[in-house]
Amino acid sequence: MKKKLLIALALLITTVTFSQRDSSLFKRVIPDTEKTVMNMDAIYNRPLLRAGKLPATLGGYVEANTAYFSEDGITEGLSFQLPRLTLFVSATIKQRIKFLTEIELEEGGREINIEFASVDVEFHPLLNFRGGVIMNPIGSFNQNHDGPKWEFISRPLSSTTIIPSTFSNVGFGLFGKYAKRQWVWGYEAYLTNGFDDRIINNSENRTWFPAAKENAERFEESFNGIPLVTLKAAVRHRKVGELGISWMGGVYNKFREDGIDLDKKRRVDFIAFDFKTVLPKAKTYINAEWVWAMVDVPATYTQQFGSKQRGGFIDIVQPFIKKRMLGWDDATLNFAVRGEYADYNVGKFKDTGGNISDHVMAIVPAISFRPSSQTVFRFNYRYEWRRDLLGNPASKTAGFQLGLSTYF
Repeated sequence: MKKKLLIALALLITTVTFSQRDSSLFKRVIPDTEKTVMNMDAIYNRPLLRAGKLPATLGGYVEANTAYFSEDGITEGLSFQLPRLTLFVSATIKQRIKFLTEIELEEGGREINIEFASVDVEFHPLLNFRGGVIMNPIGSFNQNHDGPKWEFISRPLSSTTIIPSTFSNVGFGLFGKYAKRQWVWGYEAYLTNGFDDRIINNSENRTWFPAAKENAERFEESFNGIPLVTLKAAVRHRKVGELGISWMGGVYNKFREDGIDLDKKRRVDFIAFDFKTVLPKAKTYINAEWVWAMVDVPATYTQQFGSKQRGGFIDIVQPFIKKRMLGWDDATLNFAVRGEYADYNVGKFKDTGGNISDHVMAIVPAISFRPSSQTVFRFNYRYEWRRDLLGNPASKTAGFQLGLSTYF
């Protein structure tokens, strides 16, 4: 199966490469950049290539980088990575019926994942149906995660280790958007398969939500027969910015099997806020996200399994120079900084009343160069503090990352 997928992906790459050589047969579909675009539009707001009059369009992006890190003065030297190669295929089946899939090869092709594969049917701008493999819209990063859109090489901690990064499931739901004058409002509501007990029964020996992605069977059946619900609403003012609030929750444990009750229903819930804006005069871009996660951990588990987690990030990107550089028109040189935090065990020890630590903080200054909006060269310096469960002196990690990410 994996070999067939690799062959299909190779054919897609060959087609895209050929398309760039023969402009008479292929044309580039420019993404919608009007001010009504929101985070919920990110899956279609990508550059794609169309072959003649065929309804299908192709595209994708690639990330490659190098890193040198040391932890408490100990380093393993310089490393090179190809963390992901992602391909898109979009097709208009009939008027107001679309299909889009996103296939990602991670770690040099060692893992192949279908991150998104859905059919969208438009009945009205405020009422659209989506079914298939859906990316749960919790926060903003989970939907809007393409590497070329970001000035930072590493993905945010809270969006990868609390919210499972690019978390997707099989399901269906409704979405819509309405615009009037300066305001745009959008919503999404989905029922999908969801989490399982790996979130507290995993090799990390802690509450670890990304472990749910290890269950490939979630694309075939629900772990306990109760759907995961994901709701998001967002409002955007064309001159101010976009604010979103989202919730995702459901039962994660197998509470009944063959008609026999095994346990009570145990829930997991996420609440996230996201905000982005561009300051008009300085053109400063600000993007932030904050998430809370709550899980009903059985009383038989020790306190190293947290029942509450929280975290977030804020990115500030300042264009410094925008002009013709190195032969590219409208090239941009940016300065940027990210601050991030993730607390994996919010609370106090029952015996001592002291705070439980188990958290990480990081600051990441960055310089990026964009020959165009679709390609970015990135240089990051990352400084990170981690405290263990008992609050011992923090381990410190620091290092440099240099990388390239581009749509094709």
